[in-house]
Amino acid sequence: MADDDDRTGRKGGRDGDRAAGDGAADEHGTGGRRGNPALTSRAAILAVVVCAIALSLAYPVREYIAQRKEIADLRHQEAVARRQVEQLALRKQQLGDKSYIEREATRRLHYCRPDVKCYIVLDGSGAEGRQARQDGPARKPPWYETLWRSVEAADRPR
Repeated sequence: MADDDDRTGRKGGRDGDRAAGDGAADEHGTGGRRGNPALTSRAAILAVVVCAIALSLAYPVREYIAQRKEIADLRHQEAVARRQVEQLALRKQQLGDKSYIEREATRRLHYCRPDVKCYIVLDGSGAEGRQARQDGPARKPPWYETLWRSVEAADRPR
């Protein structure tokens, strides 16, 4: 019998409630069963509060993420700069070594010490070298050759 009790405290079946409830609802002027209006306003207030909190936290979180990215970028730049400093320090140490300077002068500038005989080996067959160049892509002569040719051409009588 407790199962037949509804929220209004009336006893009876569901069909009996509808017949009796329609008259009771009309007496109160509600016009049917409606939900609790306080729950709807509470939900709206809760939604507004949640949105306000989300909006107030959005900018600081975005700034936090941007700052973390900037920190990571700066750490990467620092690591690159440290590697470059180490390479430059090694290069400075090499350039301070007299034997390294002598090797580089000999290799790159063809410098010879007075007590050492140096030889420059030239290829005896100049035709083969020219033939190899013709097979490859055409190369522009160095600027000084172009300048010298223009000076020679200017000296020739017309």
